Amino acid sequence: MILSLYRRLERIICTEFSDVVNDTKIIYSYTGRARKLRAFLIDESFVDIWYSEDGDYAYHWSKEPVSDWIYRCDNAPHQKWNYVRTFPKHCHWETQENVLESNLSDKPEDAVKEFFAAVRKLMLGLK
Repeated sequence: MILSLYRRLERIICTEFSDVVNDTKIIYSYTGRARKLRAFLIDESFVDIWYSEDGDYAYHWSKEPVSDWIYRCDNAPHQKWNYVRTFPKHCHWETQENVLESNLSDKPEDAVKEFFAAVRKLMLGLK
């Protein structure tokens, strides 16, 4: 199930965001399970997408090793962020500790489009 989800998301990314994405790769665990989907971006940064069978998710844009800057949206119910109006959904902006509301869709196909639209906007300086 997760593998088929990653393949659907991979098609969307490659089709609709080819202007900012160079390549994608499904990363497997040592036991052969699909662990996450990675998209390699044109600025040499990457986005990791992770889903669990239970619907937990994380979209993580990282500029490692050049910078510690991150943009991550996830729905991990960390009580530390329970003040966020959209809890447990939240986004980390620039640093792990700077947490904002997340309006990312609960439907993975829509969420990937929303997240990559934000990546494109930030990367290309669009308004």
